[in-house]
Amino acid sequence: MSFRRLFSFAALIFALAGVVTPAMAQHEGGENAPAEKTEKKGFNASEVIFGHIRDSHYWHLFDINGEPVSMPLPVIIYSSAKGLETFSAEKFHHGHESYNGYKIDPTNKMKEKIIAEDGSKIYDFSITKNVLSMLISVVLLLVIMLNVAKKYKNKGTMTAPSGFQNALEPVITFIRDEVGKPNLGHKYMRFMPLLLSIFFFIWLNSLLGLLPGGANFTGNIAVTGCLAIVSFIVMIFNGNKHFWGHLFNPPGVPLGIKFLLVPIEILSLFIKPVALMIRLFANMLAGHIVILSVISMIFIFGALSKVVGWSFVPVSLAFSIFMFFLELLVAAIQAFIFTNLTAVFIGQAVEEGHHHEEGDHHISENEIIA
Repeated sequence: MSFRRLFSFAALIFALAGVVTPAMAQHEGGENAPAEKTEKKGFNASEVIFGHIRDSHYWHLFDINGEPVSMPLPVIIYSSAKGLETFSAEKFHHGHESYNGYKIDPTNKMKEKIIAEDGSKIYDFSITKNVLSMLISVVLLLVIMLNVAKKYKNKGTMTAPSGFQNALEPVITFIRDEVGKPNLGHKYMRFMPLLLSIFFFIWLNSLLGLLPGGANFTGNIAVTGCLAIVSFIVMIFNGNKHFWGHLFNPPGVPLGIKFLLVPIEILSLFIKPVALMIRLFANMLAGHIVILSVISMIFIFGALSKVVGWSFVPVSLAFSIFMFFLELLVAAIQAFIFTNLTAVFIGQAVEEGHHHEEGDHHISENEIIA
């Protein structure tokens, strides 16, 4: 077995271990179990799954003897009464304690939200797990892309690519030839920086989310919503007269039908970014939930019988490995779909009018004879 295959296999096992470890710790007692408690807490699959997919003020790495090993992140809160306050999330002790009148809402399972104990309104600008993951991905993208651009600048485009150039050049060419040109025509170069940024940003963050302890960044609807808003703004501000004319005054349509058609067209304009947002969010979130659910079945069956639990381990791990590789494929596919639909929507906005009506009135004698 070659070194690359050995490394890939070890990385896969390490990645799966990053998912299994929190589940094992939860099965043994979980982070909320006191040390002196003799009765073991039952395995809670929903707590493990939601603990992985939700955003958090801690970056959870793994558990040791039921105790979480995590990195507390900066908490930045503004309230009209106290002004701006900053402190470490360690003060909350994983949600068990309050600090300076603030606490983590224990009732919110989908999002780790900080609230004021007195019920007053606060604004949370904290560096959460998803925010830190985004910053890491941006730094990685800048380092990779700037190094590749530097190679092209120094060696030119006629020299054989090397390093990351080999990996990125086919992808960039694919986005240009299969996404930009077909949907944007001769205006494709104007929007290529946007399309490439969207594709690589989504793809890289989806891959980072599959690493042990990775953040479920692209499975967060706030993230996909912001990306969809960017696409929507670019589409709106680049819309030409032909686009707006067909939207508010469809040609060749009876006046009575226009009163019905125009509201539908306006509604469809806002449905486009919503569809982009939900499609990426739902697919990435579902992948994480499926993998965690299959692994959790080991401990669910193990609670019934140890023999059944251990016998289900090979089946669960085999299916988890299959889902892991499928998620690698889904990460690239979803980045491509989001980028392609963005190009389609922008292409509809910048498309020039075709004067079919004028051409129909000017038929040559040769065309009539033919």
